[in-house]
Amino acid sequence: MMVDTVEDVALRLFEESGFDAVTVDDIAVEAQISSRTFYRYFAAKEDVLQVTIERRSEALRAMLATRPQDEPPVHSLSEALRSVLSDEDTLAVRRWIGVVQATPSVLRGVIGGIQLKSQVVIAEFFSSRLGVAPDTLVPTMLAAAAGGVIMAAQTQWFFFDGDLATTVSESLEVLEYALAGKLEIGRHKHTE
Repeated sequence: MMVDTVEDVALRLFEESGFDAVTVDDIAVEAQISSRTFYRYFAAKEDVLQVTIERRSEALRAMLATRPQDEPPVHSLSEALRSVLSDEDTLAVRRWIGVVQATPSVLRGVIGGIQLKSQVVIAEFFSSRLGVAPDTLVPTMLAAAAGGVIMAAQTQWFFFDGDLATTVSESLEVLEYALAGKLEIGRHKHTE
């Protein structure tokens, strides 16, 4: 609960004042904790931006475990993400994306966190469904492709609104259809 509170306060402050202008002391004061308590949970203020990635990765792992074994893997991922994203606080996600978008200095850490957490979860899922080792090329590349689609869908949602879960799910359908050789060019238009 402390991590969630600190994340909420930090994201609000980052959005209001800019990431670089906010100090750990500012976050601690606003969250009504000591700076020492902040450092018990986070090594640096940049690490607050990893909470969303970690939370989503764990929720995705749990949701993927519930999908039917005979379901196509990309469809399973799409449905699992639809469920995970539907449960997220869209204001918090919008705030998180806005802070990352406005702060190029944190982008590398956020992208790295996504690759090391979310894409690993997706690659492990694909490898289990395809019956191959998780470190082989196919599940790794499928996870990277899905990760790119997810990031592009989030960006589209951030700039053009709509429902995040639906945007991500429909975007993954593009990948699913392309993998099945059924993509109809022009079917998936900007903000359906």
